[in-house]
Amino acid sequence: MKANRLQLNQAKTDVLWCASSRRQHQIPTGPVRVGDALVSPVTAAQDLGVYIDASITMRTQVINTVRACFAALRQIRSMQRSLPQHTLLTLIQTLVFIKLDQCNSVLVGTSVCLHDRLQSVLNAAARLVYSRRTSEHTTPLLWELHYLRVPERIQFRLCVLAYHCVHSTAPAYLSDSLRPTSEIRTIVCTAQHRRTCLTACGRHPRSVPLCAQHSTGVPV
Repeated sequence: MKANRLQLNQAKTDVLWCASSRRQHQIPTGPVRVGDALVSPVTAAQDLGVYIDASITMRTQVINTVRACFAALRQIRSMQRSLPQHTLLTLIQTLVFIKLDQCNSVLVGTSVCLHDRLQSVLNAAARLVYSRRTSEHTTPLLWELHYLRVPERIQFRLCVLAYHCVHSTAPAYLSDSLRPTSEIRTIVCTAQHRRTCLTACGRHPRSVPLCAQHSTGVPV
């Protein structure tokens, strides 16, 4: 750091020891010397807007995201009666879903419990749009608003990143990590999977190509 004429800012420096929950007791708790400063280890650290905890469960990231989203929803609810529905949807998209989807690709592989906490934000937003009570089911409301559930939102973000990597519009450190392959796998499509596909495409199966309605395999 001295060779590059840099100086350590102790107030903005964190030391994070990462280990599984079973090995947390083996992590040293004493301060670590970084340069001329002693920095005490922390249980969670923030880097580029993402909170990473010592157990790498992303629980801290989810908790802070949910807290920020519900704070924005409370502000929108205070002016709900003065806003038309299209303006309400725009505010939710701008102030809530931006926070919900920010860096959500790091949540791949996280527990269902954390997904449920994020899903509670989508459920609350849907109830706010239609002025429904908390005891009412939100699945029809989410379908009506065309809101993807949390696992699908994470998968969509990964697909967007992969698309940019394939078309060389992503940063080099991401594009270099993807390697194209010519291998083609075939997924056997059962009757149940075909019905699920048709349901996901809408109530009108005619909108689905005939090859998808009657095929027994889908190349990937």
